Amino acid sequence: MTHSSKKIVINTGGGDAPGLNAVIRAVVVSAITRGWECYGIRDGYTGLLNPETLPEQPGLIPLTLERVRGITHIGGTILGTTNRGNPLNFPVVGADGQIREVDRTDEIIEAFRRHGFDALVAIGGDGSLTIANVLAKKGLPVIGVPKTIDNDLDQTVVTFGFDSAVAFATDCVDRLHSTAEAHSRVMVVEVMGRYAGWIALYAGVASTADAILIPEIPYDLEKVAAKIREREARGRHFSIIVVAEGAKPVGGTVSIIGKEIGRQERLGGAGQFVAESLAALTGKETRSVVLGHLVRGGTPTAFDRLVSLRFGAAAIRGVEAGQFGTMVALDPPDVKYVPLELATHHMKLVPLDSDVIQTGRDLGICFGD
Repeated sequence: MTHSSKKIVINTGGGDAPGLNAVIRAVVVSAITRGWECYGIRDGYTGLLNPETLPEQPGLIPLTLERVRGITHIGGTILGTTNRGNPLNFPVVGADGQIREVDRTDEIIEAFRRHGFDALVAIGGDGSLTIANVLAKKGLPVIGVPKTIDNDLDQTVVTFGFDSAVAFATDCVDRLHSTAEAHSRVMVVEVMGRYAGWIALYAGVASTADAILIPEIPYDLEKVAAKIREREARGRHFSIIVVAEGAKPVGGTVSIIGKEIGRQERLGGAGQFVAESLAALTGKETRSVVLGHLVRGGTPTAFDRLVSLRFGAAAIRGVEAGQFGTMVALDPPDVKYVPLELATHHMKLVPLDSDVIQTGRDLGICFGD
């Protein structure tokens, strides 16, 4: 079978996630097998828009078989990534010294054409694929690959990186059980996930947490305190509470650290607030642990490796078939193509009738409601 020659470019944007390098390898190997060339953009779109800010590094990296050998199991991304400088709202300093945001997507398209690329494989989460969708609408041949530990992209059963994050968070909570019991403490564990509770829910249920607080269910801390008192009455003098960073009390708001121009707002502080409040309500010694970026790093699980490799290979099959303006998505047992517009217009939250939530309730886990 013959394949017309193509020049593929790949970028990775937003937060890193286990499995990025596996996708890159699958894209490159699948493309080169067809006789095509592959390149990678450094640090999101920086290598195209501002290559001068990458001293001693090329803005575009030729991706050969040798370059991607042995990277499937490695965390992070060999291309680098960034969650700064969104090209839809790129911060620039005007002549008056004021910072304003401008749309630089036309510059990306111009650079894409200047380098003679035939297709872009954009690997990212909701922010990165929203950019990809805008580029696709402007005529750029794009195929997206869903990456986020948060699992909040619509139209796919799962995003790669999620399983690895859940596995690590579960291991951490498992370890905290022994120290919590030894000291008769309440341990509050804050995990990432932004405005969706997938990581907190899955890791909390898997690690037999006593309470799980997620953004989808505003919580009443008196209900959580009642759960702790109930355990005390049964001779269980410790409790484990898993809190999603986007969880909020009934009638309250999400805890935000701050927001920089051109970036998403930074969430944080939910776990500390819950810990301090529960200490006051119960009189129990309480500690908070923030897993933070630890859940992003490290080796991808076997599941994430396989999904990432499947997504990368499917992206190249999509390029070959002209399936542009789409995102590859897992629809077990298959990988399919869905419009980028559908994948990015709606955040996938945990359904309140989720079987995992129902399972948690059957196991006696408190959700603060």
